Amino acid sequence: MADEGHPLSERLKRWIFRLLGKEPEAVVVSFASGDPELCRRMVEEVRSLVPDRRYFVVTDENWPEMRSKLKRYRIGLAPVMLSRDGGALRRAAFLRAPHKILAYNSRLERHHLRLDLSSLLFWLGVPLDRIHLRPWWWPTPKRDRSFIPGEYTIIEGRPCSDARRRVAVLSPYYPFPLGHGGAVRIYNLLREMACCFDVELFAFTDGDAETAPIAEHCARVVLVGKPRYREPRWSTLLPPEVHEFRSTTMRRALAEERRNFGFELLQVEYTQLAEYGGDVLVEHDVTFDLFTQILRRERTMRAWWDYFRWRRFETRAVERYRRVVVMSPKDAGLLGAAVKTIVIENGVDLSRFCPEPEQPGENLLFIGSFRHFPNVQAFRFFSERVWPLLVKDFPTMQVTVICGPDHLSYWRAFSGTPEPPVHERIRMLGFVSDVRALYHAAHLALVPTPVSAGTNVKVLEAMAMQRAVVSTSSGCAGLGLIHGESVWVGDTPEAFAEGVATLIRDPNRRRAMAAAAYGRAISHFDWKKLGAVEREMLRELLEHRPAT
Repeated sequence: MADEGHPLSERLKRWIFRLLGKEPEAVVVSFASGDPELCRRMVEEVRSLVPDRRYFVVTDENWPEMRSKLKRYRIGLAPVMLSRDGGALRRAAFLRAPHKILAYNSRLERHHLRLDLSSLLFWLGVPLDRIHLRPWWWPTPKRDRSFIPGEYTIIEGRPCSDARRRVAVLSPYYPFPLGHGGAVRIYNLLREMACCFDVELFAFTDGDAETAPIAEHCARVVLVGKPRYREPRWSTLLPPEVHEFRSTTMRRALAEERRNFGFELLQVEYTQLAEYGGDVLVEHDVTFDLFTQILRRERTMRAWWDYFRWRRFETRAVERYRRVVVMSPKDAGLLGAAVKTIVIENGVDLSRFCPEPEQPGENLLFIGSFRHFPNVQAFRFFSERVWPLLVKDFPTMQVTVICGPDHLSYWRAFSGTPEPPVHERIRMLGFVSDVRALYHAAHLALVPTPVSAGTNVKVLEAMAMQRAVVSTSSGCAGLGLIHGESVWVGDTPEAFAEGVATLIRDPNRRRAMAAAAYGRAISHFDWKKLGAVEREMLRELLEHRPAT
């Protein structure tokens, strides 16, 4: 007999299912309800996870045929791609296997759907590592809790001098290597401060730090582990970025070092650290301006909530500082006349970033660390909407993209997709310690940011290297550049592509534009000149210290 050797329970199960007109073995049915490439990868992964089952793939095209074919099978697992399209196939999956759904999101994360809050959040697009997060006030026990490292490390730097007064700088990250614009600014102004002051740097870290380049300029470096914040981003009145840097350990380090090292003045970098208090707050960008731009583009409750929280927090925070450093007169105007602002622009190291003649070719350069979400939006704008307008007309054009360290993690977090789109003529690089060779090889620098606040250091570096820039309005805001003379500005895909095409086809115009921008970089954005303004501000504040 065919059933000989099977246990009695197995034989009984087979008999019952045959009586019901069903095959006894459960099958896997993947519903390709979304982007074809994501669905293909979902199917491949499920096949590797469940290799010993019979397998079917349902698509929009074969669904009429599969509808009747699947009636004789028992579905043991139903992988489904959750995306904005594919609604009919998703409904079909839920009707046929409501308790067997293995849902995939556009990041290719997977979750077994059940009738619970976690499944609802995953369905709504919350990343897998955040679906189990609950606010501190949630009535049921939390699965994941925030964690604040309890110790800090002190690294001795250059010797102190009785002739130099002592100041401190607080940063949300260790500003080396120089992988993004914020690190470039903090590093260069630390170096400029060190000409006249003994500087103590306080910085959050989430890994090893290369201390020698900073210790060369600082008398002391204090490293504090970054907190692991595990609350839902929607659940607090304060912006979540503020909570991410709340650390009792950092507060203790500041208090103890104020007594031990004796710094007289504290400069706080970035608005999200404003709660720590101090004398100077550096607004690398006016953050509520960034979220205002996002709100204008998206018009969603989430965008409004981010804007409301940041505007409420930031407008109150800046009033508590003796000076607020901003990147441009535009940013000073956004904060209002009641705030004691001083403009210290972003700059460029003109002794390091030196121009060289162009080489033959049609090479475009995009620099933008994906840890800053506007850069992810910028690359998507270029790759999805601008590049298709150029690729056919310029068959030898190449694009180099510098995405910064751990760029895929940030891409998934901000874009909701597994990785950037692949194109044979777009080269994606992670962290690059020295970008000068890439500028030398480039013919145009791209700054396609749909939203941006503050001013962009990468534009200044391109100006210093005498490479023409094609940018959106927000990408080159606050630098005093003029469309058609020192920059090409294009805010639509068509206008941006036109700028690239025009300047690639006209080398003389490209070089004239680069030369005009280079002149402005020399006259306005030398770190040495900006460092002198920084030192003068610190001297003034030290001479007029408030009574304690």
